[in-house]
Amino acid sequence: MKKFFSLGLVKGLVYQIIWTAIGAAFVTLIRWILVSRFGFEMKLFAFDRNNVFFTEPAWVVGGVFGVIAFMVGVGAVNDWVKWALGLETPAHPQDEPGWRGYFGPSVDHKVIGIQYTLTSLLLMSIGGAFALVFRTELTRSGLQFLDPNLYNTLMSLHGILMIVSILLGIAGAMNYLVPLLVGAPDMAFPRLNSFSFWIAVPAAVLLLSSLALGGFDTGWTGYPPLSVRAPLGMQMFFLGVFVAGWSSILGALNLIATVLRMRARGMTAFRMPIFVWTAMATSLISLTATQLIGLSFQLVMFERLLGMGFFNPAQGGNPILFQHLFWFYSHPAVYVFVLPGLGIISELLPVFVRKPLFGYKWVAMSSFGIALVGFLVWAHHMFASGMNEYLRVPFMYSTLLVAVPTGVKFFSWVATLWQGKIRTPTPMLFILAGIFVFLLGGLTGPPNATVSTDLHLHDTYFIVGHFHDTMFGGYIFPFFAAIYYWFPKATGRRLNETLGKLHFWLMTPAFIVLSLWMMRVGLLGMRRRIADYDAAMGFDLSHLIMTIAAYVIALSVLIFFVNLIISIRKGREATGNLWQSRSPEWQVPSPMPAHNYPEPIEIVGRPYDYGLEGSVYVKVGK
Repeated sequence: MKKFFSLGLVKGLVYQIIWTAIGAAFVTLIRWILVSRFGFEMKLFAFDRNNVFFTEPAWVVGGVFGVIAFMVGVGAVNDWVKWALGLETPAHPQDEPGWRGYFGPSVDHKVIGIQYTLTSLLLMSIGGAFALVFRTELTRSGLQFLDPNLYNTLMSLHGILMIVSILLGIAGAMNYLVPLLVGAPDMAFPRLNSFSFWIAVPAAVLLLSSLALGGFDTGWTGYPPLSVRAPLGMQMFFLGVFVAGWSSILGALNLIATVLRMRARGMTAFRMPIFVWTAMATSLISLTATQLIGLSFQLVMFERLLGMGFFNPAQGGNPILFQHLFWFYSHPAVYVFVLPGLGIISELLPVFVRKPLFGYKWVAMSSFGIALVGFLVWAHHMFASGMNEYLRVPFMYSTLLVAVPTGVKFFSWVATLWQGKIRTPTPMLFILAGIFVFLLGGLTGPPNATVSTDLHLHDTYFIVGHFHDTMFGGYIFPFFAAIYYWFPKATGRRLNETLGKLHFWLMTPAFIVLSLWMMRVGLLGMRRRIADYDAAMGFDLSHLIMTIAAYVIALSVLIFFVNLIISIRKGREATGNLWQSRSPEWQVPSPMPAHNYPEPIEIVGRPYDYGLEGSVYVKVGK
């Protein structure tokens, strides 16, 4: 038991709980003194003579105290504190041996990448479980076992937990892979890298705590004025997302510095792997846009706590302003979700087709094209909001323009596949599914981009189906492909191919059925974000089909976890260049050594010249 409580993660969580209570109690005491002893009463901080104990301001301050305490308890700031006090800190801190090293701070980018990935899988499982609950409620018309408030809370938490899990999964892939792909020994700022991961953990705890503190019924967008009137759980949602934003910003800064300053000798811009290009484009979006969602949520927090009417028309505010701030980040965030996934597709496709990646330079630059145009399209989410009508047409055209750099990637993949010697191990199956499902998401996008059709489709299940196609095709399928492909590099063992293919053949058709039926009922008039629907609409059978498909997807993910757990301990050993890849990390033994490359590597060719006789990409040693 003593060893258990000595784990950094456990200490951090205990500290967070204790100091959240202390912070809330401190504010409660101050409020009680001001109100009862001095007769102090004012609108600021939601003062109420009849309710001074553990009110909303107390929980918000307690939440901040808890986050700081977690970072101290887990040990993520210890070296900085020692440095500030003038104490010596080790140049290369040693992780705890074995599995314990993954439950505390580490400065090894590979450990941090795995920590990100496992946390992402945990949050994805929780968010998926919430989806199964409210999806079961929708199986039949009429309310079955959820009241509307709990339904809305689970639906909202499903959305935001999935988004946070995707952000953490992307950070995991970029942390683990980018230093390996550019030939660096680690990230540019290892301690900042550790801080970036651990700050996301108390943020996730805050998000989950919203369920116990009254929930919230706004959806993951948190639009005012509804979010201003929502229960206390709304504040925990805002605070959790605000804290998680620090992880994205600091992680993006670190990755950009790593790519710009730590590439191997000979690795010019157009010798970099495509995944590095997509990671750079993703990081530029995260670095420059994340503060906008933090600002929009912070303003609503201030409106709730301090009575500031930023979005209250009665006080001169404008609720449409929130949507502009929110979507200026949240639409580019879609490309934060999918660009690394598209990079994984481009990275793995030539390996299993044994051909050069068609149009490498265009594919590389298309990632920055998507990132740039992505900043100019946010208002297509607002066509039905009541914004100024003259803005609709330019945003419609800019949204349609995103299809150009995205199309470059699709044409490259098709041309690469053409007449290739295709092999289909599990990673390749997920890559092919990712291409197909993302294509479905792309083809269902233009109706949402054109004003006339979006006004009819905007609040229907068509949008839900389209968005799930985009996320599964752009992230989920490539994410699983990456795990099956690089798991041997991380562990020295292979995931079981039979279980992997069972995972694929259950998940893929089930998801396609789910998303197509979502769009079908949307076209027939099914509204999204509702707990019930009229039986006369005839949607019962469709929702039953969707619920069965959702449970099949859940079963497939359970098989994946079983495969993961078994293979870590008993998987077949992976030796040598398992996939016959040209990439640098596969030129050294698995798992990777502590500082990646025992000898310096030099890049002497192009990364994807598969099938070209005599072509060399990586030269190991002097």
